Amino acid sequence: MLQKTRGLVLRFTRFKETSIIVTIFTESFGTHAYIVNNVRSQKSARMALYQPLTLLDLVVYHKPNQQIARIKELKCIYAYQSFSTDIRKSSIAMFLSEVLNKCLKDESHPQQVFEFIQNSFITLDHLTNNIENFHLIFLLKLSRYLGFGANRSDEVLIDSLIHTTQDDTLSALLTAEYTTQLTLNYQQRRLALDSIIRFYASHVDSFGDLRSLEIVRELLS
Repeated sequence: MLQKTRGLVLRFTRFKETSIIVTIFTESFGTHAYIVNNVRSQKSARMALYQPLTLLDLVVYHKPNQQIARIKELKCIYAYQSFSTDIRKSSIAMFLSEVLNKCLKDESHPQQVFEFIQNSFITLDHLTNNIENFHLIFLLKLSRYLGFGANRSDEVLIDSLIHTTQDDTLSALLTAEYTTQLTLNYQQRRLALDSIIRFYASHVDSFGDLRSLEIVRELLS
């Protein structure tokens, strides 16, 4: 049955010589896998549409409980303008893409989650200030959509020893918007990020290590 939906590309894997299996978080069905044939041939220019975090309008063949479906039509909803030229934004995008791959599974309200993610990444594309705090605010906001979000700093700080500065930093981040000007130094951001990652690991099954964590730490120092 043909269905229209919007989606966010999470990842793709190569399949046979010219095909891929792309995993997309859709607003209608949550996370779903689709097989795309002949996309890696020399004559095809479509691979750009399947890069992580691409926002898509889709028409898909959908059946309940079908593990891998097919895409009939697709087009890009929004083309990021600054991710390729701003290394801070591209690093944040890479890091958050890895987190989303671990967290977005069978969401009970995918439309709300999708709307939040789409609006957030479009906002990041337009940001000129406070870029270095975006990922921290995003992760705290996302956790609420995923069902384990915190409203107070002590809910994030799962360590037995809580430093006052760390508590104050997280309190500020919990109430901040993406455009809020926060005066945080590298050490404060690093400690806050470490606390948020531990917070996620305590709630998301098989969260594991993040390969891009050190990259985002260094580039936003």
